Amino acid sequence: MTAATATEAGRTYTPGTSTTVLRVARALPYVALLISVVPILVGYGWLVVATFSHRTQGLSPVGGFTLDNWGFLDDAEIWIATRNSFIVAMLTVLIVTSVSASCGYALSRMSFPGRRAFLSGTLILHAFRPEMLIIGTFQVLLFAGGIPIIGEYVGFNTMGGVALTLVTIELPLGIWLMKGFFDGVSWDVERAALIDGASRARVFWQVLFPQVQPGLAAIAILMFIQGWNAYLIPQTFTIGTNVSTLSVYLNQFSGDTSFQSWNQVAALGLFQMVPVLAFFLFTQRRLMQALGSGMKGT
Repeated sequence: MTAATATEAGRTYTPGTSTTVLRVARALPYVALLISVVPILVGYGWLVVATFSHRTQGLSPVGGFTLDNWGFLDDAEIWIATRNSFIVAMLTVLIVTSVSASCGYALSRMSFPGRRAFLSGTLILHAFRPEMLIIGTFQVLLFAGGIPIIGEYVGFNTMGGVALTLVTIELPLGIWLMKGFFDGVSWDVERAALIDGASRARVFWQVLFPQVQPGLAAIAILMFIQGWNAYLIPQTFTIGTNVSTLSVYLNQFSGDTSFQSWNQVAALGLFQMVPVLAFFLFTQRRLMQALGSGMKGT
C-alpha cells in the first residue's frame, strides 16, 4: 500500500499507530473536560444539598432534610428586591439589545464621518472599570433627578437610573458584538433586496434581523445575567428597601449577625440563581431555533 494513510469506515489511521493509542488520544479531551467540570458540579451540588440540610459538615449533610432554610420567603422585602432585580435586568436587556442592533447595523453597513472614531471610542469606554465611572455617573443621576417628570424615573435612587448606568457600562460590548454579527452576514442578499426596491428598514427587519438573532440572544443572556447579578451599581445608587435589588438583599442577609447558618445563605443564593437559569433555558431554545433556521437557509 503506497498511500501514507489508510481510511477504513470513515476513519483515517496512520501506519504504525495502534488502535488503542488512537482511542486514548480521542478520549484525552473528554477526560480534561471532565476534570475541569467536576469541581463546578461539586460546588453546585453542595449548594443544593446545603439548602435542604440543617447544617453541613464538609460535603455531607447533617441533621436530615429540612425546609427551614427557606424561611426568608415569608419576608416581603425579598419579593420587593426580586421585583426590582427583574425590572433592572429586563430594562438592561431591552435597551442594550435594541441600541446594539441598530448601532451594529449602522457601523457594519454604512460609511459616515467619524465611524472609526466612534468604534475606537466604544472600545476604549469598555476598557474602563465601572468603579472609575461611579462619581461621574452619580453626578449625572443627581442632575437627571432634578428634571421634572423624567427625574422620578431615571434619577438617583430609581430603578431606571440603575438600569441606565448598567446600560452605559455594557453597551459598548453589545455594539461591538452586534457589529461582528452583521459583518458575518453576506452583502449579496441585502443588495438583492435593495435592488428590488426594499427600504433599508425592511431589509433590516426581514433580511438581516433573522440572521443575527443568535447574536441578539447571546447578548440578551449576557445582559440579563449582568443586570440580575449587579451589586456595585444598585448598592451605590439606591437607598432603602423599596429600591433594593436581590444582590443587595443577599449581601445584607449574609452580613446579619443574628444568625450563624450559612445554609440559609446557600438557600438564598440558589433562589437568586433560579431566574437566571430559567431565562437562559428559554433564550437557549430561541437561540437553537434561530440557528436551525439559519442552517436550513444556507
